Amino acid sequence: MKINKYLDWFIHMLGYSLVLISVSVIFKHTVHIDNSYFGLWGFIAVIIIFILNRTIKPIIVWLTLPITALTLGLFYPIINILILKITDFILGNHFDIKGTIFLFIVSIVISIMNAIMDNIIIDTLLRERKK
Repeated sequence: MKINKYLDWFIHMLGYSLVLISVSVIFKHTVHIDNSYFGLWGFIAVIIIFILNRTIKPIIVWLTLPITALTLGLFYPIINILILKITDFILGNHFDIKGTIFLFIVSIVISIMNAIMDNIIIDTLLRERKK
């Protein structure tokens, strides 16, 4: 059913929003999300990141595959940083990213937290809902 598909997508976006807002609280000086409107900007940032991950990221990954292979995957977080920087550019003052070294760490932390959110929390919730 289409409603289930949209509801699943919405649950994923809410989970990713919580991850992004959590990271902005942990790394206050690196990631800043405008907290007005009850976290709406975090949700909008996640939707933009989702769209960029579905459209631009596969092209960037394909183009940088040789350097990613040479660095044994250490270049992949740089691609995530680029996606975050594009989101920063689109949202302006509502989503700010600063720094370089901490941004690399933030990118890795976001990836880990998203994997945990996907595999442990969201998938469990969706399986329970489908029963």
